[in-house]
Amino acid sequence: MEQVVPRTLTRKVHVGDVAIGGDAPVVVQSMTCTPTSDTEATLAQVRALADAGCDIVRVTLPDKDAIDSFARICALSPVPIVADIHFDYRLAIAAVRAGAAKLRINPGNIGSWERVDAVIDAAGERGAAIRIGVNAGSLEQDIAERDDLTLPQKLVASSLRFVDHFEQRGFRDIVLSAKAHSVPTTIDTYRALSRELPDIPLHLGVTEAGTVRQGTIKSSVGLGVLLAEGIGNTLRVSLTADPVEEPPVAWGILECLGIRRRGPELVSCPTCGRTQVNLIPIAQEVERRLQNVTKPISVAVMGCVVNGPGEASDADVGVACGRGSALLFRHGEVIRKIDEDHIVDELMREIESL
Repeated sequence: MEQVVPRTLTRKVHVGDVAIGGDAPVVVQSMTCTPTSDTEATLAQVRALADAGCDIVRVTLPDKDAIDSFARICALSPVPIVADIHFDYRLAIAAVRAGAAKLRINPGNIGSWERVDAVIDAAGERGAAIRIGVNAGSLEQDIAERDDLTLPQKLVASSLRFVDHFEQRGFRDIVLSAKAHSVPTTIDTYRALSRELPDIPLHLGVTEAGTVRQGTIKSSVGLGVLLAEGIGNTLRVSLTADPVEEPPVAWGILECLGIRRRGPELVSCPTCGRTQVNLIPIAQEVERRLQNVTKPISVAVMGCVVNGPGEASDADVGVACGRGSALLFRHGEVIRKIDEDHIVDELMREIESL
């Protein structure tokens, strides 16, 4: 019997023309870091993120002075825009009126239920979705102060409280996140949310994950475990870096798990004493040139005769190297022999012809 994947049991929520939940693909997103009042800089970053693989992009609306710029960003963006709102519920209302396809509000700082209801009503009138974004660093005070609950239990308690309130108000276009910087806390929390709220689409993320190296490791482990278990409908990899660094990591996680593909998969060996070409720069140059390729193909760059021919022949296109040369494979067939100096150019030429 085919196993039911938890993410497919969630309801489908639309963020502009992008669906999250149900049978929709897992959605990749990121967030701009430019001042929102700088329309052109923020639009440029939105476009760069879309080119890097984002399906939707989040933009902060920090104050009323940025509303006009935010509206122009929404109007000109190539992907749906999510408004990131903290503290001032009136900015959330302004954001949906300015064209936000979705709001992200924080239960820990959005204010009273009356203010939450005003946001719900505004989103409902405009057909905007809302992400309830619970965060370990800004929980509601009454939950944060409870000594009888673990941190995952506190995150879940806040989530349940807000989802229940939204649904009692008749608002169902909800996406939920409950983020922490700890990988074990993240895993425990989302497993519990998937059990307790099986119909709510979940946004995955390890918040404050760190710089590119550490953040990539923490996100890959935490989000990879959950996605492999069928949990999660959308994700953001959070890095202390240019946000354009984030979508490739997210896509890498999805591709490694066979969930969604956007571009090539590079298979390359770690090299050893049997390698008789300068493989590392060859593989690095292939990786660099593949960044502009969107074909969902596998490319192998192998250094010796032990696993090289087998791996290369299993790929759509690949090379298996020997002494100062390589055999070029295409769909399992040897095409020709290549001198070491021409491996990258010949391999890329073959990829372009696929």
